Amino acid sequence: MIFILITKKVQRLLSELGIKAIIRKKRIYYGKKEPYLISNNYLNRSFYASRPNEKWVTDITYLIFNGQKLYLSAIKDLYNNEVVAYQISRRNDYKLVLDTLKKAIKGRNVKGFLLHSDQGYQYTSHNYNQLLTRNKMKASMSRKGNCWDNASMENFFSHLKTECFNLHTFKTSQEVRRAIKDYIHFYNHERFQTKLNNLTPIEYRSQAS
Repeated sequence: MIFILITKKVQRLLSELGIKAIIRKKRIYYGKKEPYLISNNYLNRSFYASRPNEKWVTDITYLIFNGQKLYLSAIKDLYNNEVVAYQISRRNDYKLVLDTLKKAIKGRNVKGFLLHSDQGYQYTSHNYNQLLTRNKMKASMSRKGNCWDNASMENFFSHLKTECFNLHTFKTSQEVRRAIKDYIHFYNHERFQTKLNNLTPIEYRSQAS
């Protein structure tokens, strides 16, 4: 009874003084988050492959032009540095990565392939890893925040921007898409590489057939 009387007196005094308690807002519950699926770094910077379709690497880069931005997702074969698939989108999302992977594996028996990426949320998603599992592919991921673990893919993007994208002024996304398409064809079919005995990626792969 004494406690109730004191509480009421305190409430009355606070009210007279215009003092109000600050009530902490409850956190909004957004539902259960999708778990991250992180793989070991099986590639371990071994950017050499003894045969075609043994080790693939993948990543996403952004292309800024005329106040706009596009995202380029690509997959490269470490055997001959060939870009086996790419996809361009205005959104850096799950669909971009999944569409790129689906294009790469179409018509191929990819069982046992190693596909290396960073730990971006697209690559650690359930849908991405489920697609790899269905096709019996092995996921490999760079260590957190270590870009050197995927240096081979970064190297390709550097060539693309230095030799193509940064040399032009683009006004529309259609112009960018056309330039990227032309460059990747050039890179695969016409650009000689010292690492490949001065052959193009396609020529080098044909020797392994």
